[in-house]
Amino acid sequence: MAIHLTPTELGREAGMHRREVISKCMEMGVPIFQGRIDKTLFLSSLKHAKRSKQLLQA
Repeated sequence: MAIHLTPTELGREAGMHRREVISKCMEMGVPIFQGRIDKTLFLSSLKHAKRSKQLLQA
């Protein structure tokens, strides 16, 4: 099981398009190193961002 995935592979796993994955990485400060993204870091950052957004709306 790979941990460092390309934006296309990560998009498939996260249910997003490649461009969405790249823009979320830029927005959340998740590094893209040699064309690969740490899956665990991306998914945990995405969860944290969604949780923070929900708290701000409440």
